[in-house]
Amino acid sequence: MNKYILLVSSLFLLLTSCKSKKLINEDLGMTETKDLEYKPLEKALLWKIEKKGIESTSYLFGTIHMIDREDFFLPPGTETAIKSSEQMVFEIDMDEMSNMGAQLGMLSKAFMKGGTTLQDLLTPEEYTMVNDHFQSKGMPLFMLERIKPMFLSAMVDVDISDFSMNGNNGAIVSYEMEFYDKAKKNNIEVEGLETMEYQMGIFDAIPYDVQADMLVESISSGTSEELMDELVQSYLDQDIEALVESIDAEEGLDEYSDMLLKDRNTNWIPEIGKQMLEGPTFFAVGAGHLAGEDGVIHLLRENGYTLTPITAENAVKQI
Repeated sequence: MNKYILLVSSLFLLLTSCKSKKLINEDLGMTETKDLEYKPLEKALLWKIEKKGIESTSYLFGTIHMIDREDFFLPPGTETAIKSSEQMVFEIDMDEMSNMGAQLGMLSKAFMKGGTTLQDLLTPEEYTMVNDHFQSKGMPLFMLERIKPMFLSAMVDVDISDFSMNGNNGAIVSYEMEFYDKAKKNNIEVEGLETMEYQMGIFDAIPYDVQADMLVESISSGTSEELMDELVQSYLDQDIEALVESIDAEEGLDEYSDMLLKDRNTNWIPEIGKQMLEGPTFFAVGAGHLAGEDGVIHLLRENGYTLTPITAENAVKQI
């Protein structure tokens, strides 16, 4: 059961990969936003964050929530950036994610409301196809019958036997869990930009039948595996522009894209300012949040922050 809880925990992060007014607060190191022209970003996962009036330097890292162990890597300068930070901030507090009681509570919120089951949302033919698929992955569907379909969509290409968390030797690892382990080893405080309750609420805002249609499409078309391969290659290339373009091209969630990405990015800006004022911080969020006109990097620049890409060529100089 513990393996299934940890799996859903990581999928929870994977999925949260709201259109609101920008929050500006001078006490948090914020300034009036400026309409800056957007320019495509350099290929880099690690970025240095600086701002006039804030003495310490912080860092922003774009993660991919699950990746094959053989593909896992840390760009030059990452270890030094972590060790120079006093706190590490994720999308949500990983201390909470690692607490068994919190995991069980989160797992309960992964279930559809009103006793709705997958059989209620699918035709008999669709249900048989979905059941056969997950059976082949080592995940009997009867254990997932009431899980929200968006979670199942993220699990389409996951084999439970390959999944690894907290430094285990499985074939799949989580950047968040790897960073969390480094934070604990270096006695670095851990925080989050938003709560699990907030993130779980996003799934309830997307109708279950829409989620179910996405699940069926991802299995029947095989596009889920192709998309994941494309995303991973862009990640390995540190090409966050291409990564965001791949995400934008995915069909089925256009109506909810603001809720999943844009609004969350906007809400994070004052939180990032607040954390930076507390001391040097290593921020680790999904790489899909970084690029684009509504991405975290451009939003921070509009609010007066200087962001510098850390590459193999300049890592020694910039860190």
